[in-house]
Formats: sequence, structure tokens, C-alpha cells
Amino acid sequence: MSLASCNGVSKVQTDSKPISHAAWDSLLQKHVDELGWVDYEGLQNDRAQFDRYIELLSNNHPNERHWTSEERMAYWINAYNAFTVQLILDHYPVEGIKEIKKGIVFVNTVWDIKFISIEGNSYDLNNIEHGILRKRWDDYRIHFAVNCASYSCPRLRNEAFTAAKLEQQLDDQARLFINDTRKNNTATGEISSILKWYSSDFKKSDNTVRKTINRYADKPIPESVDISYMDYGWSLNDIKLKQ
Repeated sequence: MSLASCNGVSKVQTDSKPISHAAWDSLLQKHVDELGWVDYEGLQNDRAQFDRYIELLSNNHPNERHWTSEERMAYWINAYNAFTVQLILDHYPVEGIKEIKKGIVFVNTVWDIKFISIEGNSYDLNNIEHGILRKRWDDYRIHFAVNCASYSCPRLRNEAFTAAKLEQQLDDQARLFINDTRKNNTATGEISSILKWYSSDFKKSDNTVRKTINRYADKPIPESVDISYMDYGWSLNDIKLKQ
């Protein structure tokens, strides 16, 4: 294995083959409900199985020679979500992910902790989301698939992402998030701050944030209604706090 710098994120040269995400799928089905609330205490009890999946991720870095684009994208989405859960479990109980480490965004927050090792290469969560997923795939649905363990995040899907179902899963995540009235209210035009923070991603494909919302909304935002953005809730998506 060798490493080469690639826009601030090391590019790993590896002979790994695509992996199965069945272990992660099993844990998600058991410990995440249909609305994305997570039973962290239950996951702690299944920590050995969870750690084996983390080890599988850590020992198999995707590569373009043996992995399809869909296999690589599914891997990195699952990795982001699983490593986020690992961070929560390592500090549980905690009121929210931002309580683990406060700081300056993209400098020294919880998302900048280099706790992820994949075939000897170190990553933080920002590296995976912004340096890999957003950089290599021009697909705004990524924002609906990754989960930051917080109330206002798109729900943690209670199944693993897989190459075979990726397109359907991404579309489903978009629909679920846009039509979740806890996160978006299309009747009043109040929508998630995610669509403000990453407005450039949504505008690239659909020209406007409104068009992105209305592509998936059961009840589209009327043209006469101005868009505003909800405050973001960072409390933990713990099933014990289910609302």
C-alpha cells in the first residue's frame, strides 16, 4: 500500500476488494427505528459486533481498480455514519455530538478529530464528507444520506447503503427528509438549514433550493411563499429522547 496526496486528502493505493455491509445492516435494523432514532445503549451491548464492522472498514480502503463508483460511494456513506456512531459510543452518554469537542468549524471541532484510520491513513469526519463524498460525487443527495447524530439531521437510515440499491436509497432519503415536518415545513416555506449551508450543491443540479425541495416534496412550496431556514437542533438522536 502507498499513499499519495490528493487535494489535502491522501489517496490510498490498495488492492482491497469490495466488502459486505451486512453486519452494519443488521445492527441498524436492530437498533435504529423507522424515524432514525438510535438505541445507543443497545449498540453498546452489541459493541463487539459493531467493532468488527469498524475493523472491516478500517482494513479495506476503496480503490478504483476493483470497486465500482457505486461501491465506493456506498462505502464512504456507511463509513461516515458508522464512525459517527463510534464517536458517540466512545463518549456515551453525551447530550449531543458538539459537546464532545467545541471549537472553530473546519479547524478543531468534533468533525476535525483524526480518529479514523483506514489502511493506515488518518481521516476525520470532515475529510470523508467534504474531501471525499462531496468532492468525488456531484450529488446533493449525499447531504440526506450522512447523519451527524443530531435531531435536525436527516434520519440515520435503518439499513446499510449498498451499491445495488444506492440510487433508490438516495432518492428515498431525499423524500423522507424533505417530507419530515420536524425538519421542513413546505406549507410555510420553513426549511432545514442544511439547504442554506450547502446551497451551492443544490443549486448546481436544480438551479434553486426551492426546485430541490419541490422535486421531492409531497406538497411543494408555493411560488408565493418566501423561503426561511429553521434553527438547527443539535441534541442527540437518542431513542431515549424521542419526540
